[in-house]
Amino acid sequence: MLPGVCQQPFCLFLPFSIYTIANTAMASSGQLHVDFELKSPAEKVWGTIRDSTTIFPQALSHDYKSIQVLEGDGKAPGSVRLINYAEGSPIVKVSKERIESVDEAEKKYVYSIIDGDLLKYYKTFIGKIIVVPKGESSLVKWSCEFEKASEEIPDPSVIKEFAVKNFKEIDDYLHGKA
Repeated sequence: MLPGVCQQPFCLFLPFSIYTIANTAMASSGQLHVDFELKSPAEKVWGTIRDSTTIFPQALSHDYKSIQVLEGDGKAPGSVRLINYAEGSPIVKVSKERIESVDEAEKKYVYSIIDGDLLKYYKTFIGKIIVVPKGESSLVKWSCEFEKASEEIPDPSVIKEFAVKNFKEIDDYLHGKA
C-alpha cells in the first residue's frame, strides 16, 4: 500500500499504459496478466476500445470526465490524448497518453502514459489489450509490464482490477444499448 494513496480501483485510470519518470531509485520489474470473458461480441468490444475517446466519458462518467485528442486522430499510433478523471479519483486527476500500436486484424491495442500522477510510482508501465472472438461473446486479455520507481511501490494490481471493472461496465453498457 502506498501511504496516503487511495487504493480503490476508481482512484486509478485506464490500465493499458506505459508510464515513464526519471530514474530516482533502484526498482523492480514485473508483469501482470488477466483474461476475462464478456457477453458482448468481440467486434463491439473492439469498437468501443477504438472509440474510447467518446464512449468512455459517456459510459463510465463516474471514472472519466473527458478524453481530448491533442495530437493525431485519437486512434492511430502516435496520437496523444488527455484524460481528465472524475472526482471519484482523488490521486489521478489528469493523464496524457500516446497510442503506441494498433493491430486491427489481431484486435490488439497498446498505449503509453507520457504524463500524470502515476508516473511518481512507475518508471515504466506497458499495457496491452487483446480482444479475442469467442462465439457470440469475447475474451479480453489484458497484460502489463512495469518497472517500479522504488522497491516500496506495490505491484499495480489495482490497475488490473480497474481494467476488469471498466470492461465489465462497458459490457453492461453495450448490452443496455442493444
